[in-house]
Amino acid sequence: MPLLVVGSVALDCVETPTDKRDDVLGGSAVFFSYAASFFSPVKMIGTVGEDWPQEHTTFLEKRGIDTSGIEMIKGGKTFRWRGRYLPNMNDRETLEVHLNVFGEFKPKLQTNHRDSKFVFLGNASPVTQLSVLDQVPDAKLTVADTMDLWINIQRDELEALLKRIDGLVLNDSEAKLLAEDENLVRAGHKVRAMGPKFVVIKKGEHGAMFFSEHEMYVLPAYPTPQVLDPTGAGDSFAGGMMGYLASKDRYDPQSLKEALAYGVVTASYTVEDFSLDRLAGIERADLDRRVAEYRQMLTF
Repeated sequence: MPLLVVGSVALDCVETPTDKRDDVLGGSAVFFSYAASFFSPVKMIGTVGEDWPQEHTTFLEKRGIDTSGIEMIKGGKTFRWRGRYLPNMNDRETLEVHLNVFGEFKPKLQTNHRDSKFVFLGNASPVTQLSVLDQVPDAKLTVADTMDLWINIQRDELEALLKRIDGLVLNDSEAKLLAEDENLVRAGHKVRAMGPKFVVIKKGEHGAMFFSEHEMYVLPAYPTPQVLDPTGAGDSFAGGMMGYLASKDRYDPQSLKEALAYGVVTASYTVEDFSLDRLAGIERADLDRRVAEYRQMLTF
């Protein structure tokens, strides 16, 4: 089942304690799409400027990703982010952010996008996310990401969004902020009570927590010893999760649990190199093999 993602397309400059890369391929929609493409056809919606290298579009298209929804703005510049990771590789400092064309992003879906059944709304203003929802009235599963910025400055709009989506993905600090509760378990339940059928809380190196009306569980991160660049891990997690669900064409409790496991494992590959370099070197069979190892680790 085809999967639609709307989000940022970016050029990243990343510094870690051991290395650095300038102007590498990044953005929430990019990481999500590549991760999801291991499981399902993906249609990507985003915007770039005239400085966008055509080679990046070609790279994504060779993966089978439909990039027809990427709009190039004449005279504009692509969203750019520069960040530095601290020695623990969990914390990072944002050194520069230039939204550029992404700051004025108003997605207009083409006919071949509007009939999408599985839809992921990448991190963006909830106003933008709501406008996309209005354009996919027949979606079977809609899931969104958010961040502390929108919780702080567009809370009313975000709460309106939560009442219309099936699932929400966010990190632990954002869940606590949104729920106004420092206890993560209570926070997860409170956020779910705001509207979505399920909530997934990302916990970085500690995995993810899942909340629905009838169950809650925790999946640990896959223990990879080689963490070179955590950028895009959360988006890769979401891409793996949603791609798996789209491939199954359902999101029953068992499929959701399996999807989270594939999300965890997909993210574990992303962090092993910069940008998409590690994901570009694996196949679906590698993910299946690591999921089998992961399943064995969790069996007792």
